[in-house]
Amino acid sequence: MTVAPWRDPALSVEERAEALLADLAPEEKIAQLGSYWKRPEIGDAEGFAPMQSTFDEDRDPFEEAVKSGLGHITRAFGSAPLTSEEGVATLRRLQSAVVAGSPHGIPAIAHEECLTGLMAHQATTYPAAIAWGASFAPELVEEMAARIGQDMRALGTHHGLAPVLDIVRDYRWGRIEETMGEDPYLTGTLATAYVKGLQSSGVIATLKHFAGHAASRAGRNHAPVSIGIRELHEVDLVPFEMAVRLGGARSVMNSYADIDGIAPAASRWLLTELLRETWGFEGTVVSDYWAVNFLQSMHRVVESTREAAVTTLRAGMDVELPETNTFPELLEAIEAGELEVEVLDAAVRRVLRQKIELGLLDPDFDPATTGEAIDLDPPQNRELARRVAEESIVLLRNDRGTLPLAAPGRIALLGPAAVEPRSFLGCYSFTNHVLSRLEDNGTSVAVPTLGEALRVEYPEATVTEASGVPFLEPDTSGIAEAVAAAEAADVAVLAVGDIAGLFGAGTSGEGCDVADLRLPGAQHELVEAVLATGTPVVLVLVTGRPYALGNYVERCAAIIQAFMPGEEGGSALAGVLSGRVNPSGRLPIGIPGGMGGQPGTYLAPVLAWVSDGISNIDPKPLFPFGFGLGYTRFEYSDLQVSSPEIAADGTVEISATITNVGDRDGKEVAQLYLSDPVASVVRPLKRLVGFTKIALMAGEAARVTFRLHADRTSFLGPDHRRIVEPGEFRVRVGSSSEDITLEAGFRVTGPVRTVGDGERVLDTPVEVTPVPVAAAAGEEAPTAGVR
Repeated sequence: MTVAPWRDPALSVEERAEALLADLAPEEKIAQLGSYWKRPEIGDAEGFAPMQSTFDEDRDPFEEAVKSGLGHITRAFGSAPLTSEEGVATLRRLQSAVVAGSPHGIPAIAHEECLTGLMAHQATTYPAAIAWGASFAPELVEEMAARIGQDMRALGTHHGLAPVLDIVRDYRWGRIEETMGEDPYLTGTLATAYVKGLQSSGVIATLKHFAGHAASRAGRNHAPVSIGIRELHEVDLVPFEMAVRLGGARSVMNSYADIDGIAPAASRWLLTELLRETWGFEGTVVSDYWAVNFLQSMHRVVESTREAAVTTLRAGMDVELPETNTFPELLEAIEAGELEVEVLDAAVRRVLRQKIELGLLDPDFDPATTGEAIDLDPPQNRELARRVAEESIVLLRNDRGTLPLAAPGRIALLGPAAVEPRSFLGCYSFTNHVLSRLEDNGTSVAVPTLGEALRVEYPEATVTEASGVPFLEPDTSGIAEAVAAAEAADVAVLAVGDIAGLFGAGTSGEGCDVADLRLPGAQHELVEAVLATGTPVVLVLVTGRPYALGNYVERCAAIIQAFMPGEEGGSALAGVLSGRVNPSGRLPIGIPGGMGGQPGTYLAPVLAWVSDGISNIDPKPLFPFGFGLGYTRFEYSDLQVSSPEIAADGTVEISATITNVGDRDGKEVAQLYLSDPVASVVRPLKRLVGFTKIALMAGEAARVTFRLHADRTSFLGPDHRRIVEPGEFRVRVGSSSEDITLEAGFRVTGPVRTVGDGERVLDTPVEVTPVPVAAAAGEEAPTAGVR
C-alpha cells in the first residue's frame, strides 16, 4: 500500500508539509487556519470570553463547519464537567468528524487552557501564576509545567494556552493573578521554565498576551495602552523574547489592547518583523478569542470582517480562535485579488508543520493515549501543588516572633477566605471558570479549607470559624459573630481577600478590575472590628492582587500574603502558621500602603519614585518588590566585583556570601539589582537582573556568583537603537529591591556599542558554591548585613 508522503515519518517535517500543502484545495487550506468551540449548554453558558454572546448566534453546526477540515478543536475538556473518560470519548468523536470532513483526513490540534493546571474537571489545580512569581523558583515551575503537559497529552490535547507574560503596571487590573508580577526578568525566567516544562511533555506552549496587555489605562480590561516604543521594548517585550529565544516557545497569542492606536492582531511589525524575522520564532500565532472580529467591532480599523481576516493574516496571524468567524471570507478575498495565495500558504505551512511535529499525520495517530479513565489529580500531583504553594507564601510581618504559633488552645479563624476554598483558586481554574456557573457548583477537586487544615495542624486546639462578611457584597451582619469569636480566643487568624471570577462575577480575574486598592466588599470593616478586640491578629491575605495594608500593618501581630495558592493552599498556609513550613516566598509585586489611585511598580525613574519637593503623595510601596521574611536569619557579606572595568561586550562577575545565621534550615532568594546612574535616556533607579533561590541549613553558607554580560546594561538609546553605553554602573546584592546592604560598582569602557536585534544576552547565569563551615563562621566582613 502506497503511503502519502505527508504521512511518511521517514521524510522530514518540511518535506511532508510541502507535499501536503501542494495537494490541498484552497478551501482546505483556509480550514486549517480555523477552529470550532462546541460549547455545551450548561448553567450560565455565556461569559466564558469577552462579548461571547455576540458570536453565539447563527453558528454553523459542527459537522457543517468541518466539511473541509479544521485547524483547532477548542476546549473539549475545559467547557463542561466531564470525567476524563467522558472527555476523551468526546474528543474522539470530534476528531473523527474532523478527519471524515477533511478530504485529506487531517486531524485537528486540540487546545486547552492550562494556566493553573489543565483546566478540566477533576484535574489538579495548581497555584495561580502570580504565586509562581512569588516562589522565585524556575526549576519548580518547570517541574509543574511538565506534569501539566503529561496530563494534557494523555488526554489527546496538544496545545496549551499558557503562560501569561504580561507585566503588571497598575495593581487595579483584574488579571494580575494570571501574571507573574511586575518585573520582566523574573517573568521571563519563570515563563521560559514553564515553556520548557510543558513542551518537554509534547504540548505546545502559548505566550500571551503579545504585547502590552497589562499596561492598559487605569487598569481596565481591554483598555488602550499608552506607552512609547522604548517602554514597550524595555518592559513588555522582554519576557516574550526570553521565552522565544531561550525557551523555544512554539505559539504566541496576540493582545486585545491597542498600543498607541495599533491593534496587535493587525501589526505586521509585531507579529512578523519582530517576532519572526528578528527573534527567529518559527511557531504559530493564534488569535485571542474573537480578536480578529474585534478589529472591526472594537478597534474599528477595518470596515468588514473580510478586511479583518485579510489584515490579520497579512500581519502574521495563523489561526483564528476560538471559532472560524472571519477566515472563511479569505477565499473570496483571494479570488478578488485582495490576498496573495503566498500569504495564505505561509500560515497554512506553519500549521501543517506543527501537526506533523505533534504526530497528527503519522499512520498510527490516535486522538488519546488511552480510552480508560485517567486520574488527573493523583497524589504526586497534589504533592507538587503543595510544594509550589509552600514556596510561594510570603511572610510580610512577624511582630516579636508571633509566628510560628505556639500550640494555642483557642483559635478564632475568621474571614471569608477562611471558609471558602474557592478563594485559593485562580480565575482560570475549572472550579471558578466553569463550575461556578452551575447551581450546585462545589469544587472540581478536593480543596481543603483553611479550617480543615488548621485542625490537622493543631489537633488539640479549639478552632472557631466565622466568615464575618462575604467577599463582594457589603453585608456586615456577620461581623458581630466574628468579633465575639476573636474576643474568646487566644489568637485570631483573619483570612481575607479575593474570590476569582469573570467579568465582574468575582473580585479578581478577567474583567474584574477595581477603582482602588481597598479590600473588597465589607472586608475592611471586618478587619477593623477584629483588630479592635485586642486579641493578637494574624492577618492572612489570600488574593490575586495586592491590597493596601497601611491601615493595619502596625496593629497586626503578623501578616501573611498568599497569592491564590491552589488546591493545597490550606495545608501550605497551616504549615506556615505552625512553623512546619519555613516561608520562602518573596513579593513579585509591591504591596501599597494607601488604597487610593496611586498604584505603581518598582521599575521607576527618579521622578516616579521621589516625592520630596515634587509632590505631597509618596508612591513608594509599604512592602517592596522582592521582600519576604522567614523563620531564620540570613547574613549577606563580602561583596566582590571581578573587575572595576569591562568592555562593552565583556562580562563581570558579582559575588557575595550568604550565611544562614539562624537556628533552623531555610531558603533565601538572593537578588541582583543593576542601576545606571547617568544615561542618555531616563532609566529606572534599579532593576532586577539576576536571582537565585538557595536552601541553607542552620549555620551553613554559600557563595553566590552572578555572571553579568554587558548586554544586560543595554537599552534603547535616543534613536531607538539598542546600545551598550559606557559609564558607571552600580550593583546591589540583597534580599529585596530596597535592600542596600551590599553595593559596589564597575565601569563599561570604550565607545558606544550597538547591540544587534535578536542577538543580545538575555539572562544572567548564577553559580552557587558551598562555603566551608569554618570559613562561614569566621570574622564578620565589614559589609555584612543581617535580615
